[in-house]
Amino acid sequence: MAEKLRFLIPDGYSIESRQQFETVGMALAGQLYADLLVKRLPGAEYDIWYSSDPGAVPPTDEQLSGYAGVIWPGCNLTIYHDDDPRVQAHKALALRAYEAGIPQFGSCWGIQLACSVAGGSVSAHPKGREMGIATKIMLTDQGRKHAMMKDKPVVYSHFVSHDDQVVDLPEGATLMAGNDWSVVQAVVVHFKKGVFWGVQYHPEYNLHEVARLILAREERLIKQGWFKDHDDMVAYVEKFEAVHADPTLKHIRWQLKIDDGIVEDDIRECEFVNWIHSAVLGEY
Repeated sequence: MAEKLRFLIPDGYSIESRQQFETVGMALAGQLYADLLVKRLPGAEYDIWYSSDPGAVPPTDEQLSGYAGVIWPGCNLTIYHDDDPRVQAHKALALRAYEAGIPQFGSCWGIQLACSVAGGSVSAHPKGREMGIATKIMLTDQGRKHAMMKDKPVVYSHFVSHDDQVVDLPEGATLMAGNDWSVVQAVVVHFKKGVFWGVQYHPEYNLHEVARLILAREERLIKQGWFKDHDDMVAYVEKFEAVHADPTLKHIRWQLKIDDGIVEDDIRECEFVNWIHSAVLGEY
């Protein structure tokens, strides 16, 4: 029997943040990717490293070399806050994976980590938060040809929740997709001996998980003007949950611009699936 592939999933959310997710019924960030991994690569094994917990110890070089890939979920750390030891620990691990030639995949914070470590730059977005469903994401010419975007529509929507954005790509980076909110929505970074596929959006989310995330961020989102008040937010969340339960609800899908790329797993998750088959398994 072939040896099972094992993956490392660093979940940088603090204990308090994870408790907040659990309170609103949202799956934890690292577990979302663990579930997606096993769904798309049955038999795969994984270790979730809660990297921001007190006393968290990163894997040794020997341990790191035993992983087929590193998968980076979103995180509420800020990549350019270099005075934060948790940020430094994540950057150090990503650099070591680059140096060891271990394929990496990451969403949201992950794309910012990929570019920052390789020499690019990240800053706060001048328009503030991109939240909920990002629309009109378009593949670049390079994206249309790259294995990352195999079977992806040329224009698509996806789930987002971020305040920061990549503003300068590092050498060795190829832009795969962008929209009018963030020019860098997907990128492939070649650095040292490794490659990192990063997306600003969240292939690991579905409508239910985004609805729960909105509940977890209620106070902040109302303060930022995304919702008028609690009732306004609840009505929006309930529509997300309704379409999650029944994707045929045309009237809600039309109202909220929920296209097939949002509700169909094979479209929504394809960048991650392509990473497994191309960057990890080398099948194409």
